[in-house]
Amino acid sequence: MTSERLAARRRRWHEVGRRLRGRPHVVHYFHDLADPYSLLAALALPALAGRRGVVVEAHLVPPPPDWAAPERALLDAHARRDAAVLARHCGLNVPAFDRAMAPAALALGQSRLAEALARGTFIETAAAITAAAWRGETGAPAADAASLLAAGAALRDRLGHYLGATFHYAGEWYWGLDRLHYLERRLDALGAPGEGPSPRHPRPVLRLDPALADRLAGRELDLFFSFRSPYSYIVLPRAFALADHYGATLNLRFILPMVMRGLPVPLSKRLYIVRDTKREAGAEGLPFGRIADPLGVPVERGLAVLHHALGLGGGQGRAFALSFLQGAFAEGIDAGGDAGLALMAARAGLDAKAALAAPRDEGWRAVAEANRQAMAGLGLWGVPSLRFGATAAWGQDRLWLIEETMIAAAERV
Repeated sequence: MTSERLAARRRRWHEVGRRLRGRPHVVHYFHDLADPYSLLAALALPALAGRRGVVVEAHLVPPPPDWAAPERALLDAHARRDAAVLARHCGLNVPAFDRAMAPAALALGQSRLAEALARGTFIETAAAITAAAWRGETGAPAADAASLLAAGAALRDRLGHYLGATFHYAGEWYWGLDRLHYLERRLDALGAPGEGPSPRHPRPVLRLDPALADRLAGRELDLFFSFRSPYSYIVLPRAFALADHYGATLNLRFILPMVMRGLPVPLSKRLYIVRDTKREAGAEGLPFGRIADPLGVPVERGLAVLHHALGLGGGQGRAFALSFLQGAFAEGIDAGGDAGLALMAARAGLDAKAALAAPRDEGWRAVAEANRQAMAGLGLWGVPSLRFGATAAWGQDRLWLIEETMIAAAERV
């Protein structure tokens, strides 16, 4: 599933098949009008469709099913806040997203988008229609979008995804502006360039401004993470670097995985997360792919050892967190067995015998629950999430936002 060799082979097969059939590069785009990220994605459609030999086939889709949005109210509120932040970061002019889209505006917007699909003008008009719906424009719908929404949802499900603002090309998924740069680079490599810079919105990297080093002594950076989250694994080294460079104290705030808190994570979601993490890990130069799923007892044993290590101080908590996650997601080490857990502990500088005894102390459970409640108090529910000062962000994709806040604070010192 994460083999680079197999991924390269699949790409070659798709490209050979495309050329033999004389087909263009067909990109499927899935637009959820009520999803603010879809407006940002729609703004990128003309440039994407303008690439040499590229055809974008657009589809209307409804919001994700309940299993993909277990905390829907929190998810929707977060999406509006985050999309506004991302739009500012990318220099895009969008409505405020300060409230959920009104049902009447949604109905009219879907009708207009259905008409645009019928006329063949979706690529050029989707962003304007979507922005108007977010501004609350209402009227009598002229076209029924129900059949298009059902067809789009069925195709999205068959291809293996569940969200809007998503692009699918030759077997691979790209979510929103955060992943569009991967698709742009792939098309560049296949001889399908466009006009202007490519990618238009490159993957953010940490600045680690030398002039502001060690300015934030006494300030705290909270990292909420889980031992079953591959994204938590790939965020750890950058979170360490961020805190260390600016002199902040990093608080490792572990929580139980979503599925161990009774929240569903179906197969299609798990598969996308693993494949996406493989891509992101590669961009960070991190090994990933030999996975020993730590769900259940391995997670509990690991958190008990982490709780023990954090109590020792001296950086052993950090070292064990990275050792555990790298072992689970890059080295296939089973933390459910004593040999695996002892190895993870020993290379983090912990006494293996003490580490194997740590699960007898269940004090970590109260800490994990307190951390979960603290994260929920920030309006967040998923990991990894970070907080510095009054700024909280969900996802390893938003480290740049946390760094922006840290830089602003450092400049005031």
